[in-house]
Amino acid sequence: MSSWAPTKYKTMNWPSYNTARKQRGSLSIWYDPEMTWTPPPTGKRGRQQEFSDAAIETCLTQKVLFGVPLRQTTGFVKNLLRLVGLDWAVPDFSTLCCRQKTLNVSLPYRGATGPLNLLIGSTGIKSEGEGEWNARKHACPKRRIWRKIHIGIDEETLEVRAVEVTTSNVGDTPMLPELLNQIPPDQNIGSVTAEGAYDTRKCHDAIAARNAHAVIPPRKNAKPWKPTSAGAVTRNEAVRASRYLGKALWQRWREYHRRSRVETKMNCITLLGQSLMSRDFDRQVAEIQVRIAVLNRYTALGIPVTQAVG
Repeated sequence: MSSWAPTKYKTMNWPSYNTARKQRGSLSIWYDPEMTWTPPPTGKRGRQQEFSDAAIETCLTQKVLFGVPLRQTTGFVKNLLRLVGLDWAVPDFSTLCCRQKTLNVSLPYRGATGPLNLLIGSTGIKSEGEGEWNARKHACPKRRIWRKIHIGIDEETLEVRAVEVTTSNVGDTPMLPELLNQIPPDQNIGSVTAEGAYDTRKCHDAIAARNAHAVIPPRKNAKPWKPTSAGAVTRNEAVRASRYLGKALWQRWREYHRRSRVETKMNCITLLGQSLMSRDFDRQVAEIQVRIAVLNRYTALGIPVTQAVG
């Protein structure tokens, strides 16, 4: 009896992928001479903002990339602007700290050529709160604080299309509709792939409302639901197919293995830092969004194209 052998893959675009990896180390990709560094007058009363959101986001990007505090970030950005020949003023650390709390980070993405196949996942990241500072200062019991990152990535481009940040006491299933709401209404969603924890009525109804197919493995000993909605009907079909084919064969048939790509993307988020440097929750959200924007820019430069061999 022959044993099952895993599929081997070969990267087909090594020259272009190597070039993209080299470009990730270039500082010129973060500075554009056409960038609006100083915002235009708003015409409202009061003091006008001296720096645009793009300028604040650029400075915070360098902070996230190199893992330096805000004070060192200002000096670092000042020297980089001088090297690239841009005579721009640099915001001080207090301006960066204040603007980070209300910064609206827009995620750059190229978009899929066809229907969007969304891969859903979540992970935890450590944040340093007041309790841990007291533990180091006064040797009191240590208390860990975690934040949960919920993301949805495009299967084709591997870019993050939706992100939500919550506290550690918030579950995964309530955030799936929030992630789908971040996708433009005119964007056609082909499928939504998630793990078995998302096998709930609310998640299936939210996916069916976007006319998408749910690729969610039914829970163990799952029973059919009353067919009162389109999401329940689709889920009942998955339950019957899983019982008939078996869980392993059903996952291969629905290509559930594609969800491993979102696990890889979540690992990339932690490669930019195992913990968050910001203390306030709103600033932590902005810091995570900046990380996502950095990863999307890296992905846009080039990704490996693999092909099954053997």
